[in-house]
Amino acid sequence: MSRPSRSIAFVLALLAVVPQAGAWGPLGHSVVAELAQRHLSPAAEVEVERLLAPEHTRSLADIANWPDQIQDDPARAALWKQTRGQHYINFRGGSHCDYEPPRDCRDGRCVVAALQYYVGVLGDRSQPDGARREALKFVVHFVGDIHQPLHAGDRDDKGGNTYQVQFDGKGSNLHKVWDSGMLYSRGLDWQAYAQQLDSAVPVAVPLPIAPLDNPYAQWAEESCRITAQAGFYPDGHAIDPAYVKAQLPQAELRLRQAGRRLADVLNLALMR
Repeated sequence: MSRPSRSIAFVLALLAVVPQAGAWGPLGHSVVAELAQRHLSPAAEVEVERLLAPEHTRSLADIANWPDQIQDDPARAALWKQTRGQHYINFRGGSHCDYEPPRDCRDGRCVVAALQYYVGVLGDRSQPDGARREALKFVVHFVGDIHQPLHAGDRDDKGGNTYQVQFDGKGSNLHKVWDSGMLYSRGLDWQAYAQQLDSAVPVAVPLPIAPLDNPYAQWAEESCRITAQAGFYPDGHAIDPAYVKAQLPQAELRLRQAGRRLADVLNLALMR
């Protein structure tokens, strides 16, 4: 078997065992959380630990996947129903990725509005600790979600879930390739992956767009524009080693940007 074929076979084996989840899947969300954890201010770190202490945990990575996990918890069925539409945004302007709330976030049902809401709850010291702890979990997760390009696309394919692809002769879908397949091809656990990404040159993030005073909308627009780039949707619905080589660095850049921005959000919301 050739080296490219072995690589594809390895990814496919992982795709077979990794459950389909939101955004980056468990690995990616944990990486984003760990990257943020490494750059928390002392005040934010203390407050995170205090909020999480009643659940006998202290790490952002420990809670990063909770908003996806509640879909399997009958006791939280109502919360899942309430929040399931907040993990993504569907831009409805054809090939345009300019955020227009009445069109793209009707009744506040999108990840942009969800982040605005939960960051507000988290930063409000008059709120009960339980509400702020839950808000922290959603903020950590949704910052990851909004940086996954297929959680902010403008195609009618359910974030790539219905866009079928062939991966080394086997069927998959584009969302699954992005949320877990390409990341797991590195063969790293989340701690090692975060260490590798954090050891690189400091990540650059685009400057805020002056007319747009909503950073979460800007992050969503960035993701949408990535999905519109030539080659993002593979020609002939075929994922090959060249696609992974071209797109994995983009996925990893989004993880790094999400980690940095999550740290910034928490440092501001949790400052004393």
